[in-house]
Amino acid sequence: MEPIRVGLLGLGVVGGGTFKVLARNAEEIARRAGRHIVATKVSARDVAKAKSRVGEAAEVVADPFQIVRDPEIDIVVELIGGDTLARELVLEAIAHGKHVVTANKALLAKHGNEIFARASEQGVMVAFEAAVAGGIPIIKAIREGLSANQIEWVAGIINGTTNFILTEMRARGLPFSEVLAEAQRLGYAEADPTFDIEGVDAAHKLTLLSSIAFGVPIRFDKAHIEGISQLAQEDIRYAEELGYRIKLLGITKARPEGIELRVHPTLIAAQRVMANVEGAMNAVMVKGDAVGATLYYGQGAGEEPTASAVVADLVDVTRLHTADPEHRVPHLAFQPDAITDRPMLSIEDITTSYYLRLAATDQPGVLADITRILADASISIVSMIQKPREDATQADIIFLTHEALERNVNAAIARIEALPTVVSTVTRLRIENLA
Repeated sequence: MEPIRVGLLGLGVVGGGTFKVLARNAEEIARRAGRHIVATKVSARDVAKAKSRVGEAAEVVADPFQIVRDPEIDIVVELIGGDTLARELVLEAIAHGKHVVTANKALLAKHGNEIFARASEQGVMVAFEAAVAGGIPIIKAIREGLSANQIEWVAGIINGTTNFILTEMRARGLPFSEVLAEAQRLGYAEADPTFDIEGVDAAHKLTLLSSIAFGVPIRFDKAHIEGISQLAQEDIRYAEELGYRIKLLGITKARPEGIELRVHPTLIAAQRVMANVEGAMNAVMVKGDAVGATLYYGQGAGEEPTASAVVADLVDVTRLHTADPEHRVPHLAFQPDAITDRPMLSIEDITTSYYLRLAATDQPGVLADITRILADASISIVSMIQKPREDATQADIIFLTHEALERNVNAAIARIEALPTVVSTVTRLRIENLA
C-alpha cells in the first residue's frame, strides 16, 4: 500500500522527536499500522535549521498553510502551540479533508467543541493523546479501555513543572522562589512559567479529561484554577508532620447535581501512591464503577515521551484512514449526539475535607472562639496542632476537618479572620482521599 504522508507543523522539541521516532521505528510502526507512515513535509520558522535536522527525508517550508492545503498530505500534525494560528491551521486542514493529530491542550480546551464539530462534519479524525500527560496513554485508557464503566472521578498530577517544584520544596526545605529559579535553570520551567505554576496548563488538560470521562462539552471557562505560587514552605512542612503531602491536582468528579472541575494544591495521605509521584513525573487516577480505581503513571512531557503519543495517534488514524466515520472511536468517547451539557459546579458547591492554618495570639479562649465558629458552620474537626512562632506571644494553629461544604468553610474563615486574636489570614488547602 502507498505510505501515509504526514505534514508536520513545527519542528521544535516534540516535532523533532516525532520526526525522529517515525524514522527510527519505521518498520515496527508499519507492522502495527499496516502501511508505512512518513513525514514528507515540515514547516518551520527557521527553514535552514530545519533542513539541517531532516536532511533530504522531507521538504521544509516556511508557510504552514502550504502543508494543510497540500493535496498530497494525508495527516497534519499540529505542534506549534498557542490557540490562534494553530486554530486557523487545524480548521483549514479539516476543511481540506485532512485528519489532524495535535499535542495542543490549550487549543482544544478553548476551541475543541468547534474543532470536533467541524471534523465530524467533514468525516475526518482529530487525535490528541499527546495533549494530556505526555507519553501516558490516558486518553485511550478512558475513551476505550474503560468504556464499560460509568466514570466516577478523575484526579491527576498532570503538570511536571509544578510537581518538580513541590518535590524539591518538600525534600530540601527551600522556598518556592528558589526552587522555581532552579527549575528554570534545569529546563523544567519556562522563562515565563505562569501557565504552569498558576495551574492553567493543568486546567487545560483536566478539561479534556472531564469531557471524555463524562460525555460533556469542553468547558474550560468553568474550571476553578489555583496554582502553587502562594504556597508557603511551612504548609508543606506541617502537612508532612500530619501525614500528608501536597500536590497540584486536577480533579473532576461526577455528582448528581453536576460536574466538579478544579485544579488546586491538595493534601494527599503520604501512604497513597499519588503522594509518592516525585520530580517531573505525571500520574492520573481514574475511578470507574466496574473497574474501581486505576492508576496511570509516566513521563508527562519531553521530546520522545510526547512523540510516543503523537506517533501512536498517527498509527490509530492510519488504521482507520479508510473506515466509515461512524465506525471510528468518537473524539470525546461518546457519540456526538450523546454529549450532554450537564451543570458545572462552582467551587463553593463542592464538599471535601480541609487543612486550615492561622496565626493567633497565644492566650486563653482563642481556640474556643475558633472552634465555636467552625461548629456554627457545621465544620467538624478531625485533629489540631499548635506550633510556637518566633514571636513567643503568637502560635500557628492547624486544623484538619471532616468533609464540609466549601461555602460554609469560606464563611467560617471570614469570621475567624475578623477575630482580634487572629493575626494572619487563614491558609485553606483541600484534602482528597484518593482510594
